[in-house]
Amino acid sequence: MRESFLQSITNLRANKLRSFLTMFGILWGIVSVVVLSAMGEGFRRGNDAVLQEFGKNVGIIWGGRTSLQAGGERAGRVIRLTVDDARVIERESRMLEMISPEISRGGVQAKSRYNAASAGVNGIEPPYQVIRTIELEAGRPLNWEDVEQVRRVAVVGYDMSQQLFGNRFPIGETVLLNGIEYTIVGKIRKKNQDSNYNGPDNTKMFVPLSVMQRDLPRPDAEAGVVSQILVSPKPWVVARLPESLDGRSGRVEEIDWPFEREIRGILARHKGFDPEDREAIAMWDTSLSTLMFGRMIDHIRMFFTVVGFVTLALGGIGVMNIMLIAVKDRTREIGIRKALGATTRTIARQFFLESFFLTAVSGGIGMVLGVGLCTLINLAPMPERFSGMIVTPRIAFIALATLALVGVAAATLPARRAAQLPPTEALRYEM
Repeated sequence: MRESFLQSITNLRANKLRSFLTMFGILWGIVSVVVLSAMGEGFRRGNDAVLQEFGKNVGIIWGGRTSLQAGGERAGRVIRLTVDDARVIERESRMLEMISPEISRGGVQAKSRYNAASAGVNGIEPPYQVIRTIELEAGRPLNWEDVEQVRRVAVVGYDMSQQLFGNRFPIGETVLLNGIEYTIVGKIRKKNQDSNYNGPDNTKMFVPLSVMQRDLPRPDAEAGVVSQILVSPKPWVVARLPESLDGRSGRVEEIDWPFEREIRGILARHKGFDPEDREAIAMWDTSLSTLMFGRMIDHIRMFFTVVGFVTLALGGIGVMNIMLIAVKDRTREIGIRKALGATTRTIARQFFLESFFLTAVSGGIGMVLGVGLCTLINLAPMPERFSGMIVTPRIAFIALATLALVGVAAATLPARRAAQLPPTEALRYEM
């Protein structure tokens, strides 16, 4: 084996240009696989990160207007959601993980010792902070004691904190909301948020729902009415969404998603409208957006990966063709070696090693160059929805496994062709 290996290296060095051109095809193929796969992974993670800035698997429910008659009630009745509705959903839903009613108000006059602003204020319950990824840079989140004891405390968004307090530490500072004093207990980290339904979280303030109902209720609705109800489904509900999507018989817009159907049924029983009335309530479920975006990104990543593999396969074909030419050029050498006692197995092993050595070395260099190129690109600023060139162990394993497969495939045919040459014909062969 050692002698065959050394002989293979000698033969490759004797044909430097041909060996280099052959190696370049494999090298470029591996670079393509690594770079394109890393790009696809970067797009996938970047998309997930941006979606999760708004919240992961968030359902937002708004009241609507009935379009069907039910229980003696005419169509066209306005459905308003209340805190009691949220408690009913929480009690009866088997698909629900977390829930929080919410009251939203814009244009609230916020004034600190240093500055003033017109702020959006949201009254929430503690689960809201998990549902909506309200993560803090400093201080503490709102808790159930704040809700139960109706404490005038607030969590402030990053940009709103800058406007009201500048670069000062806001925790413990007081702010007047429409003339009522609140204490800042938490500051949200800066969020890179590209989705919202009533403004970005960076510009908001969040207070306990019970305080919001008392101090800043909705001016356009009776007591107890909320702006919307936020829900988060259990993981198994999200895991089954692809089944609903793949099993549809019509357009995607016509799918009656299971989680929305369950919530509509619960509210229909509680508020007296037809459970088939899809206009009675509206629901935006970001789980569906995540599913659609995820599939789109997966297809992009698959396309990039396939392009890389095709490039690598073409490099393998180049290796095979060059080695077949080498077999033809070295026909007399093969004949002489067989005449001197070399076995068919020895000849096959030598050509196999030459081909595989070419593939392995050029592939290894390509892997290093590909990872290095990804690292270099990651030094530059990254656009939104792109987390950079991410080379995962999975990508590296697939690239190396494909390289080994291509190497074996490219080496087998030339080795077999060389081994099957009859010694007498090989000796008579003239270039």
